[in-house]
Amino acid sequence: MTVLKHTISAAAFVAALTAGSAVFAQTKWNMPTAYPMDNLHTENILQFAKEVEQGSGGKLTITVHANASLFKAPEIKRAVQTGQAQIGEVLLSLHENEDPIFGMDVVPFLATSFQQSKKLWDASRPAVEKKLASQGLVTLYAVPWPPQGIYAKKDINAVEDMKGLKWRSYNVGTARIGEIIGAQAVTIQAAELPQALATGVVNSFMSSGATGYDSKVWESLTHFYDTQAWLPKNVVFVNKAAFDALDKPTQDVVTKAAVAAQERGWKLSEDKTKWYLEQLAAKGMKVQPPSPGLAEGFKKIGDQLTADWVKKAGPDGQAVIDAYKK
Repeated sequence: MTVLKHTISAAAFVAALTAGSAVFAQTKWNMPTAYPMDNLHTENILQFAKEVEQGSGGKLTITVHANASLFKAPEIKRAVQTGQAQIGEVLLSLHENEDPIFGMDVVPFLATSFQQSKKLWDASRPAVEKKLASQGLVTLYAVPWPPQGIYAKKDINAVEDMKGLKWRSYNVGTARIGEIIGAQAVTIQAAELPQALATGVVNSFMSSGATGYDSKVWESLTHFYDTQAWLPKNVVFVNKAAFDALDKPTQDVVTKAAVAAQERGWKLSEDKTKWYLEQLAAKGMKVQPPSPGLAEGFKKIGDQLTADWVKKAGPDGQAVIDAYKK
């Protein structure tokens, strides 16, 4: 009788352990991103990951791999599609060659303020979501970079002054600008930019104050022209199979945290725009608006690139432009 009693107790103990492990079963996601830990996008992602873990009661944890440490920027999207990582963040325009809709937010001078950029995202999100869904990805949220300006090591008063510069490109749009201005375009991603500047591989580029600050650009270049050409966006998405494997309450936690991350990220980017430019100036860089001649030259380039983009994007792209301009 005593033996039977002990046997039953042991069985109950094992059952309790099994039940407990089910309760505390944890799903772990890896999240590659291309930017440093103190970058505004990464800071926002870390908060997003924290809210997901807290909101799910620890059932889902997201490990953030910053500064292209897990996958390089152009590899991240494919890694999430194939399940090598469950969730990721990319600069959407890196993938414009796949579909023009991914490059809409880098059409120069189409959307040049945070308000316009948000309106453009709202207009283009359904098309972006549809395309990403066809590739097995669920769109979570998007956050813009500060407005784009020109970095150089000399005075630039007109587009003609940029001829022959070693121009860093990072997507279709910046490569095309380099071609139009007669520069030598070299493809360099953000994580590789400090070394490219230090070794003279590039001596000019177009990007935000955030990228200049992250790259310590003042160690190599001297001028920043605040052209406010566009506000490119980073998009966070998740592998659909990984998302579908979550229970409904956890899916809801992820979706809710994504909504909060988008709202927080837009505010963070806008708040930090002025700060970044102040930091560049404090480090000795000449931070200034473009001359009328340079602004006019880039406006013409913008018109040309907008026409090129609409031609590539076809009726679907035109429909998004029309929705944005309403």
